[in-house]
Amino acid sequence: MLSTAFTQTFGVRHPIVQGGMQWVGRAELVAAVANAGALGLITALTQPTPEDLAKEIARTRELTDQPFGVNLTILPAITPPPYEEYRQVIIESGVKIVETAGSNPAPHLPDFHAAGVKVLHKCTSVRHAIKAQDSGVDGISIDGFECAGHPGEDDIPGLVLIAAAAEQITIPMVASGGFADGRGLVAALALGADGINMGTRFMCTAESPIHQNIKEAIVAGTETDTELIFRPLRNTARVASNTVSREVVEILDRGGKFEDVRDLVAGARGRTVFENGDPDAGIWTVGTVQGLIHDIPTAGELVERIVGEAEALIAERLAGLTVPVSA
Repeated sequence: MLSTAFTQTFGVRHPIVQGGMQWVGRAELVAAVANAGALGLITALTQPTPEDLAKEIARTRELTDQPFGVNLTILPAITPPPYEEYRQVIIESGVKIVETAGSNPAPHLPDFHAAGVKVLHKCTSVRHAIKAQDSGVDGISIDGFECAGHPGEDDIPGLVLIAAAAEQITIPMVASGGFADGRGLVAALALGADGINMGTRFMCTAESPIHQNIKEAIVAGTETDTELIFRPLRNTARVASNTVSREVVEILDRGGKFEDVRDLVAGARGRTVFENGDPDAGIWTVGTVQGLIHDIPTAGELVERIVGEAEALIAERLAGLTVPVSA
């Protein structure tokens, strides 16, 4: 078993996190990940109301007695969700781990910490990771440019970003973006991280609540089958390459505004993709790591395989490398 600062601080057996994903982080997947000894995360805003989140947490508890957490993504909006109410539900439900993302988590930390909740904050740059660490979060999740969703605007791949962050971050840190197997876990540990966060790889598991057609599309996809939309708007997002995302890129590259693509990128259309299985029905999130995904295992099989591969790499291949002794 690989024990790291992350597993020790957050109380899970394996240094693997199932990232909070809109429409995907539901009870069945989260419980399966938790039962495998990794950290599963319910996505709070997938639930339409705080009351629905309370029900989803209860449903997850019926499926596992292992630790799991909740993702709370905080984004600016004209009419923002009732974040304080979601936060209160998390606390009252007895959940002890929260992944925050988006805006500064500092306003939420006093209530979470007073309730004994540990906070893992997701960042896309070293400067934001340092700011989150200084604000008092318990762990950092650092997102490289390979990741699905919003990679920030610095375009720094994980190979550099993880190592750069490790030079500045003293609390537990997990690496995100481009991870799918034991090789990635060992690489992350070598770069200075204490574990890995995976979104796309967990999307493509038996318990993932998305349509089988989409899982098969991920298996068939390659590392080149994504698009970066909203680049001219400085709100870059990595999504699956399809007829819709390519149209969005073309419109914005011609000087179009958000209003010109609003209907194309509507979240309801993306949800339809996952529910009905038509990969061209809307925008949906996936990472370059799909090029390393070749099957649809159970979450338990996946976690066991990744940990086994990592342990074998460390004990066998890497241990077999010789270091010349200086005269």
